[in-house]
Amino acid sequence: MKIIVLGGDGFCGWPSALHLSARGHDVMIVDNLSRRRIDMELGVESLTPIASVKERLAAWEACSGKTIHFRCIDIANDYSDLLELIKDFRPEGLVHFAEQRSAPYSMKSSDTKRYTVYNNLVGTQNVLCALVESGVDCPLVHLGTMGVYGYSTAGATIPEGYLTVKMQLDDGQWVEREILYPADPGSVYHMTKTQDQLLFHFYNKNDQLRITDLHQGVVWGTQTEETIRDERLINRFDYDGDYGTVLNRFLMQGAVGYPLTVHGTGGQTRAFIHIQDTVRCIAMALEHPPACGERVRIFNQLTETHRVRDLAKLIARMTEVEIHYLPNPRQEAAENELKVANRCLLDMGLNPTTLDTGLLREVHDIAKKYASRCNKERIPCTSLWISRGNDDRELKKAGVSSS
Repeated sequence: MKIIVLGGDGFCGWPSALHLSARGHDVMIVDNLSRRRIDMELGVESLTPIASVKERLAAWEACSGKTIHFRCIDIANDYSDLLELIKDFRPEGLVHFAEQRSAPYSMKSSDTKRYTVYNNLVGTQNVLCALVESGVDCPLVHLGTMGVYGYSTAGATIPEGYLTVKMQLDDGQWVEREILYPADPGSVYHMTKTQDQLLFHFYNKNDQLRITDLHQGVVWGTQTEETIRDERLINRFDYDGDYGTVLNRFLMQGAVGYPLTVHGTGGQTRAFIHIQDTVRCIAMALEHPPACGERVRIFNQLTETHRVRDLAKLIARMTEVEIHYLPNPRQEAAENELKVANRCLLDMGLNPTTLDTGLLREVHDIAKKYASRCNKERIPCTSLWISRGNDDRELKKAGVSSS
Protein backbone atom coordinates (compact mmCIF):
# COMPACT_ATOMS: atom_id res chain seq x y z
CA MET A 1 0.00 0.00 0.00
CA LYS A 2 1.01 3.60 -0.57
CA ILE A 3 0.52 5.31 2.81
CA ILE A 4 0.83 8.92 3.94
CA VAL A 5 1.56 9.41 7.66
CA LEU A 6 0.63 12.95 8.72
CA GLY A 7 2.65 13.95 11.78
CA GLY A 8 5.15 11.20 11.00
CA ASP A 9 8.03 12.82 12.92
CA GLY A 10 6.27 12.60 16.30
CA PHE A 11 6.15 10.24 19.27
CA CYS A 12 3.54 7.91 17.73
CA GLY A 13 3.94 8.91 14.08
CA TRP A 14 7.64 8.07 13.71
CA PRO A 15 7.54 4.48 15.01
CA SER A 16 4.28 3.93 13.10
CA ALA A 17 5.92 5.04 9.84
CA LEU A 18 8.85 2.66 10.46
CA HIS A 19 6.53 -0.22 11.31
CA LEU A 20 4.47 0.29 8.15
CA SER A 21 7.62 0.52 6.04
CA ALA A 22 8.98 -2.66 7.63
CA ARG A 23 5.73 -4.41 6.65
CA GLY A 24 6.43 -3.56 3.01
CA HIS A 25 4.27 -0.48 2.54
CA ASP A 26 5.42 2.56 0.53
CA VAL A 27 5.42 5.29 3.19
CA MET A 28 5.40 9.09 2.86
CA ILE A 29 5.87 11.17 6.04
CA VAL A 30 4.29 14.64 6.16
CA ASP A 31 5.21 16.90 9.07
CA ASN A 32 5.71 20.60 9.78
CA LEU A 33 8.24 19.79 12.57
CA SER A 34 6.18 21.81 15.05
CA ARG A 35 6.89 19.37 17.88
CA ARG A 36 10.62 20.14 17.59
CA ARG A 37 9.84 23.87 17.69
CA ILE A 38 7.68 23.43 20.81
CA ASP A 39 10.70 21.82 22.51
CA MET A 40 12.61 25.03 21.81
CA GLU A 41 9.68 27.11 23.08
CA LEU A 42 9.49 25.14 26.34
CA GLY A 43 13.26 24.95 26.78
CA VAL A 44 13.29 21.17 27.06
CA GLU A 45 14.37 18.27 24.87
CA SER A 46 13.40 14.63 24.58
CA LEU A 47 15.34 12.58 27.13
CA THR A 48 16.51 10.46 24.20
CA PRO A 49 18.55 12.30 21.55
CA ILE A 50 16.46 12.83 18.41
CA ALA A 51 18.29 12.97 15.09
CA SER A 52 17.22 15.31 12.30
CA VAL A 53 14.57 14.02 9.91
CA LYS A 54 17.22 13.65 7.20
CA GLU A 55 19.44 11.57 9.51
CA ARG A 56 16.51 9.46 10.65
CA LEU A 57 15.44 8.60 7.11
CA ALA A 58 19.01 7.85 6.01
CA ALA A 59 19.49 5.56 9.01
CA TRP A 60 16.30 3.66 8.20
CA GLU A 61 17.35 3.17 4.57
CA ALA A 62 20.82 2.00 5.69
CA CYS A 63 19.54 -0.63 8.12
CA SER A 64 16.40 -1.76 6.29
CA GLY A 65 17.06 -1.11 2.61
CA LYS A 66 13.70 0.68 2.45
CA THR A 67 13.02 4.32 1.61
CA ILE A 68 10.57 6.55 3.47
CA HIS A 69 9.72 9.80 1.68
CA PHE A 70 9.31 13.12 3.49
CA ARG A 71 7.46 16.37 2.77
CA CYS A 72 7.46 19.37 5.10
CA ILE A 73 3.87 20.63 4.95
CA ASP A 74 1.80 22.46 7.56
CA ILE A 75 -1.59 20.86 6.88
CA ALA A 76 -3.47 23.57 8.80
CA ASN A 77 -2.01 26.36 6.68
CA ASP A 78 -0.83 24.82 3.40
CA TYR A 79 -4.01 23.31 2.01
CA SER A 80 -2.96 23.56 -1.66
CA ASP A 81 0.29 21.69 -0.96
CA LEU A 82 -1.58 18.96 0.92
CA LEU A 83 -4.15 18.64 -1.88
CA GLU A 84 -1.47 18.41 -4.58
CA LEU A 85 0.44 15.78 -2.61
CA ILE A 86 -2.66 13.60 -2.27
CA LYS A 87 -3.41 14.01 -5.98
CA ASP A 88 0.17 13.16 -7.00
CA PHE A 89 1.00 10.41 -4.50
CA ARG A 90 -2.52 8.90 -4.60
CA PRO A 91 -2.29 7.14 -1.24
CA GLU A 92 -4.17 3.93 -0.51
CA GLY A 93 -4.13 4.73 3.19
CA LEU A 94 -3.74 7.93 5.21
CA VAL A 95 -2.83 8.13 8.91
CA HIS A 96 -3.60 11.36 10.77
CA PHE A 97 -1.32 12.08 13.75
CA ALA A 98 -0.80 15.76 12.86
CA GLU A 99 -2.39 17.36 15.92
CA GLN A 100 -1.02 19.11 19.01
CA ARG A 101 -1.28 16.15 21.40
CA SER A 102 -0.68 17.51 24.92
CA ALA A 103 -3.55 18.31 27.28
CA PRO A 104 -1.33 20.30 29.70
CA TYR A 105 0.20 22.31 26.85
CA SER A 106 -3.28 23.07 25.49
CA MET A 107 -4.19 24.59 28.89
CA LYS A 108 -0.97 26.52 29.41
CA SER A 109 -2.12 29.94 28.15
CA SER A 110 -4.56 31.68 25.83
CA ASP A 111 -1.95 31.36 23.08
CA THR A 112 -1.59 27.58 23.46
CA LYS A 113 -5.36 27.13 23.70
CA ARG A 114 -5.89 29.08 20.49
CA TYR A 115 -3.02 27.33 18.73
CA THR A 116 -4.33 23.88 19.70
CA VAL A 117 -7.85 24.62 18.45
CA TYR A 118 -6.66 26.19 15.20
CA ASN A 119 -3.99 23.60 14.42
CA ASN A 120 -6.08 20.55 15.27
CA LEU A 121 -9.46 21.50 13.86
CA VAL A 122 -8.32 23.32 10.72
CA GLY A 123 -5.80 20.56 10.03
CA THR A 124 -8.44 17.83 10.30
CA GLN A 125 -10.90 19.84 8.19
CA ASN A 126 -8.23 20.33 5.51
CA VAL A 127 -7.44 16.61 5.39
CA LEU A 128 -11.10 15.75 4.91
CA CYS A 129 -11.60 18.47 2.28
CA ALA A 130 -8.50 17.34 0.39
CA LEU A 131 -9.72 13.74 0.28
CA VAL A 132 -13.08 14.89 -1.10
CA GLU A 133 -11.63 17.38 -3.61
CA SER A 134 -8.93 15.02 -4.86
CA GLY A 135 -11.40 12.22 -5.49
CA VAL A 136 -8.90 9.74 -4.03
CA ASP A 137 -10.73 6.86 -2.32
CA CYS A 138 -8.35 6.55 0.58
CA PRO A 139 -9.24 5.13 4.02
CA LEU A 140 -8.34 7.53 6.83
CA VAL A 141 -7.06 6.30 10.19
CA HIS A 142 -7.09 8.95 12.91
CA LEU A 143 -5.42 8.75 16.30
CA GLY A 144 -7.90 10.03 18.85
CA THR A 145 -7.98 9.67 22.62
CA MET A 146 -9.95 7.95 25.36
CA GLY A 147 -9.94 11.38 27.01
CA VAL A 148 -12.91 12.48 24.87
CA TYR A 149 -15.08 10.60 27.37
CA GLY A 150 -13.69 12.34 30.43
CA TYR A 151 -12.67 10.55 33.59
CA SER A 152 -15.74 10.58 35.79
CA THR A 153 -17.25 7.28 36.89
CA ALA A 154 -20.03 6.37 34.47
CA GLY A 155 -21.01 3.16 36.25
CA ALA A 156 -21.05 1.26 32.95
CA THR A 157 -18.53 0.01 30.40
CA ILE A 158 -17.68 2.64 27.78
CA PRO A 159 -18.58 1.13 24.38
CA GLU A 160 -16.58 1.51 21.19
CA GLY A 161 -17.92 4.80 19.96
CA TYR A 162 -21.67 4.32 19.89
CA LEU A 163 -24.42 4.14 22.48
CA THR A 164 -27.90 2.71 21.97
CA VAL A 165 -30.57 5.00 23.45
CA LYS A 166 -34.35 4.76 23.66
CA MET A 167 -36.54 7.75 22.81
CA GLN A 168 -40.26 8.17 23.30
CA LEU A 169 -42.05 9.59 20.26
CA ASP A 170 -44.93 12.07 20.43
CA ASP A 171 -47.40 9.21 19.90
CA GLY A 172 -46.04 7.36 22.93
CA GLN A 173 -44.10 4.71 21.02
CA TRP A 174 -40.49 3.96 21.93
CA VAL A 175 -37.72 3.73 19.32
CA GLU A 176 -34.05 2.90 19.56
CA ARG A 177 -31.28 5.05 18.08
CA GLU A 178 -27.51 4.78 18.07
CA ILE A 179 -25.64 7.97 18.90
CA LEU A 180 -22.02 8.85 19.48
CA TYR A 181 -21.16 8.07 23.09
CA PRO A 182 -21.51 11.39 25.00
CA ALA A 183 -18.26 13.33 25.17
CA ASP A 184 -17.00 15.02 28.32
CA PRO A 185 -13.63 16.59 27.46
CA GLY A 186 -11.43 17.82 30.29
CA SER A 187 -9.04 20.06 28.34
CA VAL A 188 -8.89 22.14 25.17
CA TYR A 189 -6.89 19.33 23.54
CA HIS A 190 -9.56 16.76 24.38
CA MET A 191 -12.24 19.17 23.22
CA THR A 192 -10.63 19.29 19.75
CA LYS A 193 -10.76 15.51 19.60
CA THR A 194 -14.50 15.57 20.33
CA GLN A 195 -14.93 18.01 17.43
CA ASP A 196 -12.93 15.66 15.20
CA GLN A 197 -15.62 13.04 15.83
CA LEU A 198 -18.32 15.36 14.50
CA LEU A 199 -16.24 16.24 11.43
CA PHE A 200 -15.71 12.55 10.72
CA HIS A 201 -19.41 11.82 11.18
CA PHE A 202 -20.38 14.56 8.71
CA TYR A 203 -17.87 13.70 5.97
CA ASN A 204 -18.64 10.00 6.32
CA LYS A 205 -22.37 10.70 5.96
CA ASN A 206 -22.10 13.40 3.29
CA ASP A 207 -19.15 12.23 1.19
CA GLN A 208 -18.87 8.55 2.11
CA LEU A 209 -15.30 8.91 3.36
CA ARG A 210 -14.01 5.71 4.95
CA ILE A 211 -12.75 6.56 8.43
CA THR A 212 -11.42 4.68 11.45
CA ASP A 213 -11.07 6.71 14.67
CA LEU A 214 -8.80 5.10 17.28
CA HIS A 215 -9.54 6.30 20.80
CA GLN A 216 -6.18 5.61 22.38
CA GLY A 217 -5.20 5.30 26.01
CA VAL A 218 -2.06 6.77 27.60
CA VAL A 219 1.01 5.52 25.73
CA TRP A 220 3.95 4.14 27.69
CA GLY A 221 7.31 2.80 26.58
CA THR A 222 9.51 4.44 24.00
CA GLN A 223 11.07 1.84 21.70
CA THR A 224 9.63 -0.54 19.11
CA GLU A 225 11.09 -3.41 17.11
CA GLU A 226 12.11 -0.92 14.42
CA THR A 227 13.44 2.00 16.50
CA ILE A 228 15.93 -0.21 18.38
CA ARG A 229 17.76 -1.10 15.17
CA ASP A 230 19.90 2.05 15.16
CA GLU A 231 20.33 4.79 17.78
CA ARG A 232 19.55 7.38 15.11
CA LEU A 233 16.06 5.83 14.89
CA ILE A 234 15.36 6.14 18.61
CA ASN A 235 11.92 7.40 19.55
CA ARG A 236 11.04 10.40 21.69
CA PHE A 237 11.01 10.09 25.48
CA ASP A 238 9.15 13.11 26.84
CA TYR A 239 9.37 13.56 30.60
CA ASP A 240 8.41 17.20 31.17
CA GLY A 241 5.19 18.33 32.81
CA ASP A 242 3.61 19.27 29.48
CA TYR A 243 4.35 16.32 27.18
CA GLY A 244 5.53 13.47 29.41
CA THR A 245 2.95 10.71 29.88
CA VAL A 246 2.41 9.54 33.44
CA LEU A 247 4.08 6.11 33.45
CA ASN A 248 7.08 7.24 31.40
CA ARG A 249 7.47 10.19 33.78
CA PHE A 250 7.49 7.86 36.79
CA LEU A 251 10.11 5.62 35.17
CA MET A 252 12.29 8.60 34.31
CA GLN A 253 11.92 10.11 37.78
CA GLY A 254 12.90 6.79 39.32
CA ALA A 255 15.94 6.59 37.03
CA VAL A 256 17.25 10.02 38.12
CA GLY A 257 16.24 9.73 41.79
CA TYR A 258 13.51 12.39 41.59
CA PRO A 259 10.43 11.84 43.83
CA LEU A 260 7.51 10.42 41.85
CA THR A 261 4.99 13.23 41.30
CA VAL A 262 1.41 12.09 41.91
CA HIS A 263 -1.20 14.81 41.48
CA GLY A 264 -4.13 14.72 43.87
CA THR A 265 -4.89 11.39 45.53
CA GLY A 266 -3.62 9.38 42.57
CA GLY A 267 -7.04 7.74 42.43
CA GLN A 268 -7.45 8.64 38.76
CA THR A 269 -7.89 5.50 36.65
CA ARG A 270 -6.37 5.70 33.17
CA ALA A 271 -6.29 3.44 30.14
CA PHE A 272 -2.83 2.40 28.92
CA ILE A 273 -1.18 0.98 25.82
CA HIS A 274 2.46 0.23 24.99
CA ILE A 275 3.95 2.08 22.00
CA GLN A 276 4.60 -1.26 20.25
CA ASP A 277 0.88 -2.02 20.38
CA THR A 278 0.07 1.46 19.10
CA VAL A 279 1.98 0.84 15.86
CA ARG A 280 0.44 -2.61 15.49
CA CYS A 281 -3.05 -1.16 15.87
CA ILE A 282 -2.36 1.48 13.22
CA ALA A 283 -1.26 -1.23 10.77
CA MET A 284 -4.31 -3.38 11.52
CA ALA A 285 -6.69 -0.46 11.03
CA LEU A 286 -5.09 0.40 7.68
CA GLU A 287 -4.99 -3.16 6.44
CA HIS A 288 -8.64 -3.79 7.41
CA PRO A 289 -10.43 -0.57 6.36
CA PRO A 290 -14.20 -0.01 6.52
CA ALA A 291 -16.19 -0.71 3.38
CA CYS A 292 -17.64 2.10 1.29
CA GLY A 293 -20.85 3.28 2.93
CA GLU A 294 -19.93 1.89 6.34
CA ARG A 295 -20.24 4.34 9.24
CA VAL A 296 -17.16 5.68 11.02
CA ARG A 297 -15.42 2.88 12.87
CA ILE A 298 -14.45 3.78 16.43
CA PHE A 299 -12.06 1.46 18.27
CA ASN A 300 -10.96 1.89 21.86
CA GLN A 301 -7.21 1.43 21.55
CA LEU A 302 -5.98 0.27 24.96
CA THR A 303 -4.78 -2.89 26.62
CA GLU A 304 -5.34 -2.30 30.36
CA THR A 305 -6.39 0.23 33.00
CA HIS A 306 -4.59 1.25 36.21
CA ARG A 307 -4.90 3.79 39.00
CA VAL A 308 -2.12 6.37 38.99
CA ARG A 309 -1.17 5.75 42.62
CA ASP A 310 -0.88 2.00 42.01
CA LEU A 311 1.58 2.65 39.20
CA ALA A 312 3.52 5.05 41.42
CA LYS A 313 3.77 2.43 44.16
CA LEU A 314 4.95 -0.16 41.65
CA ILE A 315 7.71 2.11 40.31
CA ALA A 316 8.63 3.28 43.83
CA ARG A 317 9.24 -0.33 44.88
CA MET A 318 11.23 -1.01 41.73
CA THR A 319 13.44 2.09 41.94
CA GLU A 320 13.41 2.80 45.71
CA VAL A 321 12.32 6.40 45.07
CA GLU A 322 9.70 8.01 47.32
CA ILE A 323 6.33 9.34 46.20
CA HIS A 324 5.31 12.99 46.57
CA TYR A 325 1.60 13.84 46.43
CA LEU A 326 1.01 17.28 44.89
CA PRO A 327 -2.08 19.44 44.20
CA ASN A 328 -3.86 18.35 41.04
CA PRO A 329 -3.72 21.08 38.35
CA ARG A 330 -6.60 19.46 36.47
CA GLN A 331 -10.31 19.85 37.11
CA GLU A 332 -11.33 16.20 37.49
CA ALA A 333 -12.75 13.75 39.97
CA ALA A 334 -10.24 12.77 42.66
CA GLU A 335 -11.19 9.10 42.23
CA ASN A 336 -12.78 7.33 39.29
CA GLU A 337 -13.42 3.90 37.86
CA LEU A 338 -12.85 3.21 34.17
CA LYS A 339 -14.33 0.25 32.34
CA VAL A 340 -13.78 0.21 28.60
CA ALA A 341 -14.75 -2.19 25.79
CA ASN A 342 -11.87 -3.00 23.43
CA ARG A 343 -12.97 -6.14 21.60
CA CYS A 344 -12.61 -4.79 18.05
CA LEU A 345 -8.81 -4.67 17.93
CA LEU A 346 -8.52 -7.87 19.97
CA ASP A 347 -10.78 -9.63 17.48
CA MET A 348 -8.60 -8.31 14.64
CA GLY A 349 -5.61 -10.09 16.18
CA LEU A 350 -4.00 -7.71 18.68
CA ASN A 351 -1.98 -9.66 21.25
CA PRO A 352 -1.76 -7.08 24.05
CA THR A 353 1.52 -6.01 25.59
CA THR A 354 0.74 -5.52 29.27
CA LEU A 355 2.76 -4.03 32.11
CA ASP A 356 5.41 -6.42 33.33
CA THR A 357 8.58 -5.88 35.31
CA GLY A 358 10.82 -6.67 32.34
CA LEU A 359 9.35 -4.02 30.07
CA LEU A 360 9.21 -1.48 32.88
CA ARG A 361 12.87 -2.16 33.61
CA GLU A 362 13.70 -1.75 29.91
CA VAL A 363 12.15 1.74 29.85
CA HIS A 364 13.80 2.57 33.20
CA ASP A 365 17.18 1.53 31.76
CA ILE A 366 16.69 3.77 28.73
CA ALA A 367 15.87 6.66 31.07
CA LYS A 368 18.96 5.90 33.15
CA LYS A 369 21.18 5.75 30.06
CA TYR A 370 20.18 9.28 29.05
CA ALA A 371 19.70 10.68 32.58
CA SER A 372 22.38 13.32 32.00
CA ARG A 373 20.05 14.97 29.46
CA CYS A 374 17.31 15.47 32.07
CA ASN A 375 16.48 19.03 33.11
CA LYS A 376 14.90 18.53 36.54
CA GLU A 377 13.44 22.04 36.48
CA ARG A 378 11.13 20.89 33.67
CA ILE A 379 9.73 17.86 35.49
CA PRO A 380 6.93 19.62 37.47
CA CYS A 381 3.61 20.21 35.76
CA THR A 382 2.97 23.96 35.80
CA SER A 383 -0.04 24.20 33.47
CA LEU A 384 -3.24 24.89 35.45
CA TRP A 385 -6.75 23.96 34.27
CA ILE A 386 -8.29 26.73 36.38
CA SER A 387 -8.62 30.36 35.33
CA ARG A 388 -6.25 32.89 36.84
CA GLY A 389 -9.04 34.45 38.89
CA ASN A 390 -9.73 31.12 40.59
CA ASP A 391 -6.10 30.19 41.30
CA ASP A 392 -5.95 31.28 44.93
CA ARG A 393 -9.24 29.62 45.84
CA GLU A 394 -8.32 26.33 44.19
CA LEU A 395 -4.80 26.25 45.63
CA LYS A 396 -6.17 27.00 49.11
CA LYS A 397 -8.64 24.15 48.67
CA ALA A 398 -5.71 21.89 47.76
CA GLY A 399 -3.88 22.96 50.91
CA VAL A 400 -0.99 24.88 49.37
CA SER A 401 0.01 28.54 49.27
CA SER A 402 -0.10 30.58 46.07
CA SER A 403 2.99 32.54 47.07
